[in-house]
Amino acid sequence: MDKRPLYFDYAATTPVDPRVIQVMVDCLGFEGNFGNPASGSHAYGQQARSAVELAREQVAQLINAKAEHIVWTSGATESNNLALKGVALGSGQSRGHIITSQIEHKAVLDTARFLQQSGFEVTYLAPDADGLISADKVRSALRADTLLVSLMLVNNELGTVNDIPAIGQYVREHGALFHVDAAQGAGKLAIDVAQWAVDLMSFSGHKIYGPKGIGALYVGPRAQDRLQAQMHGGGHEFGLRSGTLATHQIAGMGHAFAVAKQSLNDELAHVSSLRERLLGHLAGIAGLQCNGSQQNRVPHTLSLTFSDGHFSSAALSAAVAYSATSACNSASNAPSHVLLALGLDAEKARRTIRLSFGRFTSNQDVDALAKAIQVATTVPAPFWAVAQP
Repeated sequence: MDKRPLYFDYAATTPVDPRVIQVMVDCLGFEGNFGNPASGSHAYGQQARSAVELAREQVAQLINAKAEHIVWTSGATESNNLALKGVALGSGQSRGHIITSQIEHKAVLDTARFLQQSGFEVTYLAPDADGLISADKVRSALRADTLLVSLMLVNNELGTVNDIPAIGQYVREHGALFHVDAAQGAGKLAIDVAQWAVDLMSFSGHKIYGPKGIGALYVGPRAQDRLQAQMHGGGHEFGLRSGTLATHQIAGMGHAFAVAKQSLNDELAHVSSLRERLLGHLAGIAGLQCNGSQQNRVPHTLSLTFSDGHFSSAALSAAVAYSATSACNSASNAPSHVLLALGLDAEKARRTIRLSFGRFTSNQDVDALAKAIQVATTVPAPFWAVAQP
């Protein structure tokens, strides 16, 4: 079997932690906890329900929430849909105003466009040169008919961190609801919904060393009576999301959040050292540009633009698993909408790579990555690209 490339695409997905795998396996098979959590009349269902509620508490603890404010979904995409559509359609209005930004994940942008086509007005805020959405810009965009503001905590391509507490304060004073896509933030920085003026927050299991196909939406007290369900069929999850609960996935996500809470500080230090190690190795590459704020960010994600010259993406791809944009954009082969909004032209966007570090990245991996990048930046240009006299 050929040697697999180095993995530097943790922002796209993370491998399931072995400790999480064991918890999931314990929920499978006849000897395991396989019951339907909704079957409360017998021990099998009650045991499964206990696992679900433990996981709900584990997710809540990482963000300092109450367990009853966590609603299970199939992932952050569904959570974002439930938040945006649920608020808009639950408002009882056929029109209204929503604020988001140009650099959100497509799960928010495409949902916002759907609502726009349905009669709602949407303002798409432009980021500043550092890839941030300021609280003042949000405050200036608020209108009398603003129902909802939806902004991400950590940008999935840049790693930049918005000032969610400050933004949330303006939104709450205005009376609108505030939704935050935190899929890229959980486990990477401290989140405190008890102190932040946030009403809705989306999470995904597979971004935090849990399984794919499971996520959650934090629904705060102000949002509970203003959110309309988008999935109907059995009244599960406080009437907000019907469907039989996948015990093994939920238990896995819960344990992943518990592990993240326990190891948050150590992992932050580990990833920070990896990032600095790589940047040190790459310091000699002329014209290399690191995109986004270098202060307001998590260290896990790095967006690098190479200067005009001999950068070979094919050479790098042979040795390294990385992204040129977010995973949801890569199939279209179009330039990143985040980078375009940041001011890069299409050519520079195509010379940009996203590297993301994680729990299982080692110093040796970073050293090998640096060598692969140095090789990729010294590959001779093909003869047809060489200017003729």
